[in-house]
Amino acid sequence: MPRHGKKYLEAAKLIEPGRSYAPAEAVELVKKVAYADFDESIEAHIRLNIDPRQADQNVRGTVVLPHGTGKEPRVLVFAAGEAARIAQEAGADYVGSDDLVQRIQAGWLEFDATIAMADQMGKVGGLGRILGRRGLMPNPRSGTVIRAAEDLPGVIQELKRGRVEFRNDRTGIVHVVIGRESFTDEQLAENLYALVDAVVRAKPQAVKGTYCRSITLTSTMGPGVPLDVARTLEEAARYAA
Repeated sequence: MPRHGKKYLEAAKLIEPGRSYAPAEAVELVKKVAYADFDESIEAHIRLNIDPRQADQNVRGTVVLPHGTGKEPRVLVFAAGEAARIAQEAGADYVGSDDLVQRIQAGWLEFDATIAMADQMGKVGGLGRILGRRGLMPNPRSGTVIRAAEDLPGVIQELKRGRVEFRNDRTGIVHVVIGRESFTDEQLAENLYALVDAVVRAKPQAVKGTYCRSITLTSTMGPGVPLDVARTLEEAARYAA
């Protein structure tokens, strides 16, 4: 197993073994144990009581974080004609069709989110192996396959403001960046509540019993801070109401 450095071990001492923290305490603590010399990302890791091998138990959705992630994403739009013009005017960073498909096939991946007009999916579908493994494949369920060009500006601006997609990994855990160390405690807490509420709303009907098994906050380099799940769910529901 990899050995942690001195700074990590010193930071870990600030986390009380066996204790689960209330959201406000966890947010304050995760910033305190972020010891790197850069503005670390703050991530939420939600372990779900699902069987990822069952298609009807997989969790996927989107959420607009009220304070964004601290980084404005580079948005790529697959579109042609009038839709391409609308996407450019709406602030998309890259707009194109066959040209973008060829660039991506050649290894170019300098973008953070993708949108595709429905009439482009025949071309984009061949990029599944490249984009899918990185969570960048346009998908109707995540609202990134668009049928009407006039809907493009709204989706592009949502992505720019902080709309992120979440999905469980092979072990049933959802991992999402909810901000940066430089965010205020209130900003991180509100982003956390928005994410937790969205994940709860995305609960598959096939899942019975306890849904959220654990929630942990971590910084890029620091140790994880476990949250009191019941308290977090309660506060997230109150925030969303």
